[in-house]
Amino acid sequence: MDALTDHQIDDDSLARQRLRLWLQMLKATRHVEAALRERLRAGYDTTLPRFDVLAALHACPEGMKMSELSQHLVVSNGNVTGVVNRLVADGLVERQNLESDRRAFVVRITEQGRTLMDEMVEQHLKWIDEMLTHVSEPDAARGISIMLDIRHKN
Repeated sequence: MDALTDHQIDDDSLARQRLRLWLQMLKATRHVEAALRERLRAGYDTTLPRFDVLAALHACPEGMKMSELSQHLVVSNGNVTGVVNRLVADGLVERQNLESDRRAFVVRITEQGRTLMDEMVEQHLKWIDEMLTHVSEPDAARGISIMLDIRHKN
């Protein structure tokens, strides 16, 4: 009976430790995200959602259908549509109807958008490096491994 009780205590202790891990991950993510939002606003007069859409299109020069873009960003089509409309108005992305389906269209980054994103991507890398400067290479590799395990084993 004592072994079972000890086992339950160990399980409960591990469960609480995992909860603490989750809360710290959440706090760290929110901290970095808040800093990025402020730097994007101050440095480029833009928002994180605009940056995310531009980054996705920057990485996919052939463009993406709106449904693909919203899936990639894990947000609703409605959320992406508003951001894309503003980016089109600013000349950073363009929409083109699909020949195969006139109701659907592809969104592509423009040259102006690509030039801006090239600069923002470089700056983003520096910002993240600066914010995580105290994380060693082995710790970063282990953290990535843990995050991948969480995403792929659940």
